[in-house]
Amino acid sequence: MFDNLPAAITIHEVGPRDGLQNESQPIATADKLRFIELLAASGLKHIELTSFVRPDAIAQLADAKELVHAVDALALPDDITFTCLVPNLRGIETAHALGVRHVAVFVATSDRLSQRNINATVEESFQRLAPVMAFAQTHNITVRGYLSTVFGCPYEGEISVDKVVNLSLRLLDIGCYEISLGDTIGIAAPNQVREILEALYRAGIKPHQLALHFHDTRGMAMANIITGIEMGITAFDASAGGLGGCPYAQGASGNVATEELVYLCERMGIATGVDLNQLSKASAFMLGCLGKESASKLCRVLAKN
Repeated sequence: MFDNLPAAITIHEVGPRDGLQNESQPIATADKLRFIELLAASGLKHIELTSFVRPDAIAQLADAKELVHAVDALALPDDITFTCLVPNLRGIETAHALGVRHVAVFVATSDRLSQRNINATVEESFQRLAPVMAFAQTHNITVRGYLSTVFGCPYEGEISVDKVVNLSLRLLDIGCYEISLGDTIGIAAPNQVREILEALYRAGIKPHQLALHFHDTRGMAMANIITGIEMGITAFDASAGGLGGCPYAQGASGNVATEELVYLCERMGIATGVDLNQLSKASAFMLGCLGKESASKLCRVLAKN
């Protein structure tokens, strides 16, 4: 058991964007900036900052421009990749004007969730992405793709494996370098993770082209991550303190806590490059701003130490 483990994994920290977007309590830009600074100090090398969405869509992210400017002014290590989510051509144009070199785009497997999220069907979302990808190619911007509701949709239920494969191939074909497979409502189980990854591999998609994004809504995230590691996946999304969830998917609480991912991997001899104590300071800071306690047992233990 646990043969051929990778020497290291890559963590995509989504706390500043995915972790905070669903919070109704306004968070000051200065506090977001401090959160990002603390995350960077922990050794995280991939941090998603924000999203260039309309302020009336997600008010928490209305300060996206200001935040990006502020992060640029910090003396942070040059080897950190900062990413911003862009919903359309205007979003990537804004990101480019601010000097952003790495963006992420979003597609759902489900028409109903896609319409709730971006007011477009899955097919219409790909039509919107065409000019985004063309702009990215012209301006040498790297694009990461999120594919949500891979393991089940709150509105449409089970999603066929064939649909997941086809949409993943389309995202790679249009220029995404990596596809993050999202368990949007935390419904996945290890056998389903294995089934989907096997189907993607049969279709010619390589493990290094995939990442996994689990929510711990039903307490299955760690089991699913271990299955992903056994299946050759070495990139995972996580949110410091377990913050976050999708504002358009009922029951989508609980991104897997970055602390739990780091602890699991380090205990298994898989390097993460992240200092767990420093990471805990970042989570404690933002949870303090929100007046919350993490749902993660590990985070609660670390907070007491």
